[in-house]
Amino acid sequence: MPGNKVLVRLALIALLAGSFGQATAQNMSSDGAAAARAGAIAHAQKMRKLFPDIDAGAQVAPAIIPEFEIDPDPGGAIATFQPNGATITAKNGFFQNLGKNGRTCFTCHQPQDGWSLSAQHARDRFDANPDDPLFRRVDGATCPSDDVSTKQAKRKAYSLLLAKGLIRIGLPMPSDGLQFQITEVKDPYGCNTNPTTGLTGSTTGTISVYRRPLPAANLGFLSAIMWDGREPDLFTQSVDATRGHAEAGKAPSAELQQQIVTFEGCTGPNTPALCANIPAGAGIFTAQIFDDAGQFLFSNGAKGGPISLSQQVAKFFIGVNDPLGQNPTGAPFSADVFDLYGNWGKLHGHSSKSERRQAIARGEELFNTTKINIIGVAGLNDALNQASIPGFCGTCHDTPNVGNHSVKAPLNIGVADAGENSPPALDIEGLPVFTIWCTSGPLAGQMFEVTDPGRALITGKCADIGKLKGPILRGLAARAPYFHNGSAATLRDVVEFYDRRFDIDFSEQQKADLVAFLSSL
Repeated sequence: MPGNKVLVRLALIALLAGSFGQATAQNMSSDGAAAARAGAIAHAQKMRKLFPDIDAGAQVAPAIIPEFEIDPDPGGAIATFQPNGATITAKNGFFQNLGKNGRTCFTCHQPQDGWSLSAQHARDRFDANPDDPLFRRVDGATCPSDDVSTKQAKRKAYSLLLAKGLIRIGLPMPSDGLQFQITEVKDPYGCNTNPTTGLTGSTTGTISVYRRPLPAANLGFLSAIMWDGREPDLFTQSVDATRGHAEAGKAPSAELQQQIVTFEGCTGPNTPALCANIPAGAGIFTAQIFDDAGQFLFSNGAKGGPISLSQQVAKFFIGVNDPLGQNPTGAPFSADVFDLYGNWGKLHGHSSKSERRQAIARGEELFNTTKINIIGVAGLNDALNQASIPGFCGTCHDTPNVGNHSVKAPLNIGVADAGENSPPALDIEGLPVFTIWCTSGPLAGQMFEVTDPGRALITGKCADIGKLKGPILRGLAARAPYFHNGSAATLRDVVEFYDRRFDIDFSEQQKADLVAFLSSL
């Protein structure tokens, strides 16, 4: 496609000039991530001592996670597949209480939610038992100092978790090379404005942001760990999650760490930095397997479900289909990212099943072929020094049949924006708003209003304000709401955001088809 060729050519020019290469080197370098992780743990440990939980009780896990499991979800059913066979939970640290508050990794990462956490299931768990380990003040509440003395008080304290499935992340203001100040905070919970729990000055203290738990499955396709990419590998992530979310007094042993990351898996053969010391074939894969109208997503030549996905991981490597010219093989970028349901486009029946399958196929084709004029995306337009880039959905969701970015490339598409630049079609009500003034660096003098500073809390750089990674798209139907801040309640809201943000002008039929396709992933 002409636009495709133009994008690749622009990327190569930028790489030769050094602009994007320097930006990428900066993102991949040691840029404050270790300090951010240490500060987050120190904050969690301090909050545990100042505001201890009054609730007790440990997370209960099933005795076995079978090799193949199907769970119902709002669109049909999602499946979990373990290529190396079933897991006995009593013998794996992922399911063990390693901290002080009854939580395990399983608390926020369960199969019926695509190994993430849906807001609906958070509400169901609260209604069934408000003392469930999910509801702990350290990060489940809007602030650790919240009143949780009654069920009514708890419902208020855990309002963001119940409404949008959000977990509070307390990160320190960067100390080295900081290019900005926080000049104003509008925080309905007072967590950021209280010096005990939040900021102590315009450049010091802790910032609380609220983010969705990422899936603990399909990790063989990772190019970055956590929304802001602050974790270098799954081993450090297992330690930091245990010390932070579970409030453990010490790190889990090396044996327990190995158990956790082996269960999660990270089997990409060409991602050694993320996947070192993890046995081949390990891990869990999850994907939608059944659609209420289209029924089984692997029939009639389709390739939905986690078994087909698990076979895809052997083909993955960092940069496998990167549109910015970083594919180490030199192969050109292809916008045809998904090829799961092409055969369904040849169906001609008029039953509800056939019509749904045709809609899914049309949605996949739209995802692959819709031309998008990419403007105002920090990490793309600025990196390439191009005000307008002809692209596709796959420009930012390029990993084949997976949909995340195949290199570490945090982007700001506007989801974190607030104030006059609030994102269209998204609900950011209830999130704090930070006014950020850039005091040095290339963007000195500029002001930003955001609900989440994003990767700037790791690097201290204004260019990274609002930048976050794109998640793996498989298993979407099970884990609403969407985006890092839960601002899209449904997949229709996601499509509406992109349509309005980039002036795509989808028809109502096209929007419905795209939703059908995304629901089938």
